Amino acid sequence: MKRLSLELGGNAPFIVFDDADLDAAAEHLIGCKFRNAGQTCVCANRVYVHESVYDEFVNKFVARVKELRVGHGLDEGTTFGPMITERGLLKVEDQLRRSVAAGAKVVIGGRRPTLNVQGHFFEPTVLTNVTDSVPMSCEETFGPLCPIYRFTTEEEVVERVNRVDVGLAGYFFSRDIGRVFRVAEALEVGMVGVNTGSISSEVSPFGGVKESGTGREGSKYGIDEYMNVKSINISL
Repeated sequence: MKRLSLELGGNAPFIVFDDADLDAAAEHLIGCKFRNAGQTCVCANRVYVHESVYDEFVNKFVARVKELRVGHGLDEGTTFGPMITERGLLKVEDQLRRSVAAGAKVVIGGRRPTLNVQGHFFEPTVLTNVTDSVPMSCEETFGPLCPIYRFTTEEEVVERVNRVDVGLAGYFFSRDIGRVFRVAEALEVGMVGVNTGSISSEVSPFGGVKESGTGREGSKYGIDEYMNVKSINISL
């Protein structure tokens, strides 16, 4: 049987607890959600913010989103590019439509921008008033659509983020060292970012659990997926 490793995507949660550094969380979420227009397998797909800091965090994050500039990658000042395919763009629009129908509110973005260049462009979009009934709760977006959910307790948010059948990456922000270890262990994902939105490194094993795949890439563990263990017993 051929040995292999599989990386099959995810639905990464990004959790902001009430004791988090909100400025740092907002800054890291910009890259974690919107790099490559949201088209990476470890992009944050669902953002959960504690109800006591929800409005403050949304304001800080939206202020950063307003600084993004959509356009051609070779144009000076551009910081946000297009979707890869028309199919991907249509998926984002469909998820947005269904989310608004479920009661979500578009705070910023939500449409194709008017540009003097061809391409599958869509504005970085932030949604509030989001419930678990929106499609992103169980579907990977792979695009620039950012739903922000409210939560009340640590136990509640961990249970909610673990409901999906995939588990590639997860992120959370907290200053409580006890919570750091509890939540990092409780998240059903293969990779966890604590107080950071960046987890990829050549020295760190990359891979997921559940339906996100099997095996690991990178680090000393990556080569193990393509090696066979042989036992040799010698009698002297």
